Amino acid sequence: MNGHAEPIVADDGSKRAVANIFNSAIAAPAIGAAWEIGLLDQLREHHVVDIHELATKHNLDLDSLNGLITALAIVDIVKRNHDNNITASTLFKEAYRAKSLFHWLSLGSGTLFSRMQYVLRNENRVGDDYYTRDSAAIAYACRDINEQHFDPSFWKAMEGLDFEFHSVVDLGAGSGGRLMQVLNRYPGTGTIGIGIDIAAPALKVAAAEAKERGLGDRLSFTVGDARKVEYRDEFAQVDLLTCFMMGHDFWPRENCVTTLQGLRRAFPAARRFLLGDATRILLDEPKSRYAVSEDNVPVFTLGFEFGHAMMGVHLPTIEDWEGVFADGGWRCVKRHLIESLSGSVVFELEHA
Repeated sequence: MNGHAEPIVADDGSKRAVANIFNSAIAAPAIGAAWEIGLLDQLREHHVVDIHELATKHNLDLDSLNGLITALAIVDIVKRNHDNNITASTLFKEAYRAKSLFHWLSLGSGTLFSRMQYVLRNENRVGDDYYTRDSAAIAYACRDINEQHFDPSFWKAMEGLDFEFHSVVDLGAGSGGRLMQVLNRYPGTGTIGIGIDIAAPALKVAAAEAKERGLGDRLSFTVGDARKVEYRDEFAQVDLLTCFMMGHDFWPRENCVTTLQGLRRAFPAARRFLLGDATRILLDEPKSRYAVSEDNVPVFTLGFEFGHAMMGVHLPTIEDWEGVFADGGWRCVKRHLIESLSGSVVFELEHA
């Protein structure tokens, strides 16, 4: 024994498996970036993309673009051809469907996960600013997540409303996509919309797009914490309330009860509250009939649950939600399960 540690010797299979983990860690943000620069949409629409033309059109650094494409090729999302073209490969279709989930993880929440070693330490978990995320990128990703996963259940609930609504408020409005969809789908009803979100950068983007779409006179946005909304005169006639992908911020339970009671007071005329979110199905051995095991974890689940654990956010199960509505002053009249996204659900609520 010479006091030196013996070298670790790994078999070829282990080496390849770990290399795949490393390369996948690079491919994850590459998927989000490829979507944002238009590569994924162009490939989906035209089936082939000329790398040089893409770089010229969008003023992209060619060497960096080639690195991004290599990352996607290694994980079998795109395939290189001989004439500087790429085409879709085996996993392109599923990667495209999940593109916004990768964007949310790597671009929107990248600064959180890259500081994992810092936020794990209790001495650093002080105040509300011990971590950062890119709120504009989160809003960008969440719009597509909503469209891909929540919208089918959302529009089913909307079509089932037994009243004509005239004023809608979206809590956690982000980039305003849901409100713009609602106003576009119901153009002749005189419906107005109000978006509330704590992230000013996202609302700035939303307001600019609303104006560009000619909705500026029907749609307004205000910076505010949905958990602390208080009654205003402009809320008096709001008959439809929506909240998607942020209800988990209401928790833990006692806080959620307080928030739900506050929303009931702030919107006294609300006839329906559509509440949609992903729920906890993996971490902390959730007591849920929808729980999954570590050998069968779907896309998004680990990132969503681990990320929120680092942010100090308690994620409820579906059963936790079902047990809080009555105390919060609401009654659940219908529930829509969303199988495509990590134990997600849309609840239809009314005043109890």
